[in-house]
Amino acid sequence: MSNSDLKQHHIQLQKGDVGRYVLLPGDPGRSEVIAQHLDGAVHVATNREYVTYTGTLDGVKVSVTSTGIGCPSSAIALEELVRVGADTFIRVGTSGAIQPGTKSGDLAIVTGAIRDEGTSIHYLPVAFPALADLEIVAALRTAAQKAGLPHALGISQSKDSFYGEIEPERSGVTSRLLDRWHAWQVGGAICSEMEVAALFIVASTLKVRAGGIMAMHGDGPFGSLEPLIETAISGVRELIKADQLSKEL
Repeated sequence: MSNSDLKQHHIQLQKGDVGRYVLLPGDPGRSEVIAQHLDGAVHVATNREYVTYTGTLDGVKVSVTSTGIGCPSSAIALEELVRVGADTFIRVGTSGAIQPGTKSGDLAIVTGAIRDEGTSIHYLPVAFPALADLEIVAALRTAAQKAGLPHALGISQSKDSFYGEIEPERSGVTSRLLDRWHAWQVGGAICSEMEVAALFIVASTLKVRAGGIMAMHGDGPFGSLEPLIETAISGVRELIKADQLSKEL
């Protein structure tokens, strides 16, 4: 019996439990919230930080699996989800804005990631770029445009320390963190989060598709996550349509 035929150790899922398309929030509590946007969603499994629901969109099976915080647990989720049949992944979460003037709630559609974390180097050398799948980027951009929501396409910084970003003055390497943050701004990076670099690199090695959409914390209060979730759902619908059309051509 192959690894793909077994119930996976961490996510506690096996073949048939999930669809080809999987939305990946970090917070386990958001799995159910996102799943409410699917048709007929049912809870499939909960183990550790991994909470999974499966339903349908436009008659196609779609799942939601939480990953917990950070690249290590996200890489595990993607590895095991691929083993049970998924091949298209969208990280759905929140991030800090890097560019001054960004309004809280503006959407970041991630095209690539700065590999400022430790997980992805266990898969590919750091010189290898962490890039989002272009079809996912296009689908998410179309969804945001149709909804008329403020959004930006660009690079994310994936890091391992949340408080290293928001309270760098407490660190023993304050100047290094501030210098690098300045570099990300100068380079045009749009947001900072803790997962997508590993997701993109693992997806590259497994020959599957991965992308990400974030609601950014910037100027002003942060409101509802509904625009983020609805855009991610619409993006999956766009992907389903495109994938079905490609089969017909």
